[in-house]
Amino acid sequence: MSRLLLLIPFAIGMTVTLSTFAEVNDWPQWRGPDRTGLSQEKGLLQAWPEGGPPLLWLNDNCGIGYSAPTVAKDRLVTMGARDKVEQLICLNANTGEESWAIDVGDNYENGWGDGPRSSPTIDGDRVFALGANGNLICADLTSGQVQWKVSLADFGGSVPNWGYSESVLVDGDQLVCTPGGDEGAVIALDKRTGKKIWQSESFTDAAHYSSIIAADFDGRRQYIQLTQHSVVGIDAKTGDVLWRTDWPGRVAVVPTPIYSDGHVYVSSGYGSGCDLFEIGADGEVTGVYGKEAKKVMKNHHGGVVLVDDHLFGYSDGVGWVCQEWMSGELVWREREAFGKGALCYADGRLYCLSKDDGFVALVEPTVDGWREHGRFKLDPQTELRKPKGRIWTHPIVANGKLFLRDQELLFCYDVKQQQ
Repeated sequence: MSRLLLLIPFAIGMTVTLSTFAEVNDWPQWRGPDRTGLSQEKGLLQAWPEGGPPLLWLNDNCGIGYSAPTVAKDRLVTMGARDKVEQLICLNANTGEESWAIDVGDNYENGWGDGPRSSPTIDGDRVFALGANGNLICADLTSGQVQWKVSLADFGGSVPNWGYSESVLVDGDQLVCTPGGDEGAVIALDKRTGKKIWQSESFTDAAHYSSIIAADFDGRRQYIQLTQHSVVGIDAKTGDVLWRTDWPGRVAVVPTPIYSDGHVYVSSGYGSGCDLFEIGADGEVTGVYGKEAKKVMKNHHGGVVLVDDHLFGYSDGVGWVCQEWMSGELVWREREAFGKGALCYADGRLYCLSKDDGFVALVEPTVDGWREHGRFKLDPQTELRKPKGRIWTHPIVANGKLFLRDQELLFCYDVKQQQ
């Protein structure tokens, strides 16, 4: 049975307040409402007290894995492996109490950590989730009743070395994801039935670990994906390749692309670096950055965010970085203040989580250097993580709350300014 740790005074005080603005400040999918890692929420703490913001609740039974939670109104969903089975788990976002859980598939086992990796995607009254072995499920968000279930193996996919990690995209009536392989790397399914609409037969890269984004450019809706060898734009209606360019990815290509005004930014680790690609109306792709700029951001898997005209994230061998969007030039770097990790953005602040020690920092995204406005350390921390594993789950901010996860431990903090 779950042991649920609740700080009752905070939980009761926040439940009614948060419900008044839940709809506009949800975090319903990977990297937030539009997959940028940015929230439009306002009224959040601009500095933290000593010891960090108040802890609202801690649920210690979310299973093993690295799935970041997603939130819509008072519903929070995540994934975890319990009793050697991967599950989709729904909690009350205000109290941490479990509402329901359903089996997704057999547990994925890996030396760096077992269990699911991807975030569920909430779309209206349904939630969609992809397990690390490629089991894809659709369930009713309120009851947990399964609506349909398929395997990416049915579409020619094979499990990547560290498990399927993509968080599926729901766009209109389509669910889009990347099984990879010779039958077509990317598929679009009918979100209501799980039936295939199209598969990208002319694009057959193997699946890596990045998640698709959607963009409108030159009068067309397209899906942009990053693999080990390619940055590609695919027609949302047909699955045809609209444009493609080579990418020198190595070992594991993870970060989600960033799109803005006809330009696509990508980065990956293991020395690959970064680049900004200008997409032409005729499908021509032009790399923007020079040789030195390409070395500025070597983001492994903690993510990069674009705030105004600058990019922020952790670069292997460089440290925390501020990079100018169009030129790619390094504005500043910080190697000593904070360790390698993941981040998201809300209300003028970066929420940074270090993978090795579990420190959390509130940082102002300024061009004047690392400017910190408080930090604290996750406590307790899991004893179930494998020796090679770290705190790799990305932070999220939704409805005045900061959610952090370390394996089976899911933390909820109050970061809303008090009126």
